Amino acid sequence: MTGQSLGLLTLYLAVALLCVKPLGLYIANVMEGRPIWPVRAAARLEALIYHLCGVDPAQEMGWKLYAIALLVFNALGAFLLYGLERLQYWLPLNPQHFMAVSPDSSFNTAISFVTNTNWQGYTPESTMSYLTQMAGLAVQNFLSAATGIVVAVALIRGLARHSAKAIGNFWADITRSTLYVLLPIAFVLALALVSQGVIQNFSAYKNVTMLAPVTYQQQKTDAAGNPIKDTAGNPLMENITTQNQTLPMGPIASQEAIKELGTNGGGFLNANSAHPFENPTPISNFLEMLLIIVIPASLTYTFGRMVGDTRQGWAVLGAMAILFVAQYAIANHSEQLGNPRIAALAVDQSASALQPGGNMEGKEARFGIAASTLFATITTGTSCGAVNSMHDSYTPLGGFVALFNMMLGEVVFGGVGTGLYSMLIFAIVGVFIAGLMIGRTPEYLGKKIEAFEMKMSSIAILVTPFIVLLGTALAVSTEAGQAGPPNPGAHGFSEILYAFTSAGNNNGSAFAGISVNTPFYNAALGVCMWLGRYWPIIAVLGVAGSLAAKKRIPVTAGTMPTHGPTFIILLIGTVLLVGALTFVPALALGPIVEHLTLWGR
Repeated sequence: MTGQSLGLLTLYLAVALLCVKPLGLYIANVMEGRPIWPVRAAARLEALIYHLCGVDPAQEMGWKLYAIALLVFNALGAFLLYGLERLQYWLPLNPQHFMAVSPDSSFNTAISFVTNTNWQGYTPESTMSYLTQMAGLAVQNFLSAATGIVVAVALIRGLARHSAKAIGNFWADITRSTLYVLLPIAFVLALALVSQGVIQNFSAYKNVTMLAPVTYQQQKTDAAGNPIKDTAGNPLMENITTQNQTLPMGPIASQEAIKELGTNGGGFLNANSAHPFENPTPISNFLEMLLIIVIPASLTYTFGRMVGDTRQGWAVLGAMAILFVAQYAIANHSEQLGNPRIAALAVDQSASALQPGGNMEGKEARFGIAASTLFATITTGTSCGAVNSMHDSYTPLGGFVALFNMMLGEVVFGGVGTGLYSMLIFAIVGVFIAGLMIGRTPEYLGKKIEAFEMKMSSIAILVTPFIVLLGTALAVSTEAGQAGPPNPGAHGFSEILYAFTSAGNNNGSAFAGISVNTPFYNAALGVCMWLGRYWPIIAVLGVAGSLAAKKRIPVTAGTMPTHGPTFIILLIGTVLLVGALTFVPALALGPIVEHLTLWGR
């Protein structure tokens, strides 16, 4: 790791960790309904929302009713977003007169944004109107992030309460997390991004003439949008020359803020955070990286505060941070080494030489390798699909880190709420394993871990690998699936595996070489996103309800401490062994064999 990379990592973690306690405490106060100043200031607005919706915030729900309310709310959001996409041509705020989005793309996008995945198989600046971007995609950025927060809080309540029948009121939780946490922070941060040059307007697109014509290649597609290949299976390319360029406009800063803050991802523009209209300066780049991690990290303190022992939250945060630093070190080191075959050509055929400047393919020169690999490690660890470089152009080990981060269950800080409740599920599994090893009844925070909790935890952990591997197998064994990746061999397999891993884990980033805006991929990935989001959530809420009903067990000399270095090691080991080993055979067919081929002598 270079000095620049180490310095950037140190600064980033220092600033992020400084935010953990104050923001974590604020979220705990909001979700516990404490009368702090922001809550008092907006109390009338909150009460009006409950009145208009016919909600009694004091009436709490059992876990089953909580789950039903969550599913109905999110299904309604998907239905409304689908309708908005299909009708956008006839709706206002469409200065480019974009046509209705196709049924299969609308289906995929609606599920994508409702599930906090924000996978985009289309080109946003040539597909979505301003109204669809704001009233559809941006709104779901808020609500999907709030959904993750409320599930995490429900699980915390299950651990904190005893002999209780309820885990909270979903409607009150979703209102408070949106009104007091996401909206005010996103508003301030949108203004900060505007100050850095991120655009925010309703202007029509600008057509400009370039100083010199540009010729580029793009892959040919058929009428259905499927990439065309020759008899050897190679993509057919066509040359296009132009001297005109269209500059997209729009309300970008407002969507950019919640896209990062809510670990949503999904760009207003196709180049995402590599585009200067979304991410113009090193300061905006640092701020966007900070936004991605700040709430997931802070929720660990919220957890410790609400269960009455902040050491528990620091232990979970410590495990996340250790995994994060290790992943960044591997990705950064691999990209700094670069491609050995290019290095050999550059230095008199010496195979031991390093590629000058490292692997800069697919990376913005203004960010370089350090900021690009840090962004990639953050975004794939936090279920955020935002990117400031093309992951498809990374070295095999660099791409491996991005894949592996998602395959861990995205607990390396993880998504907003998602990372915390996923890590707590791993903690429950970890103490269960430890209890078996020492011959004691496993317990966590004074609650016995019994058969029901382990069944639900197993579902929460194993359902995603099942969805990802099944979807990948279906894609590589069908003609429609094989038509997606333009690259043959191990890298083509990695592109398919990455797509389903990203969808199943609700990340949304992509190995961007693959063509996925086809009926097959839109349908298959849409199903993966829905099941990967709500199947684990139902299991987590089941654990929350079961734990809330249990009596608290007093601490004895034989109780395993869950706040020290031993527990952190156990938690990391559980994540690596249980969460990742399932994917080793698939990884061996993709980035691992590609790395061995690249560096083979």
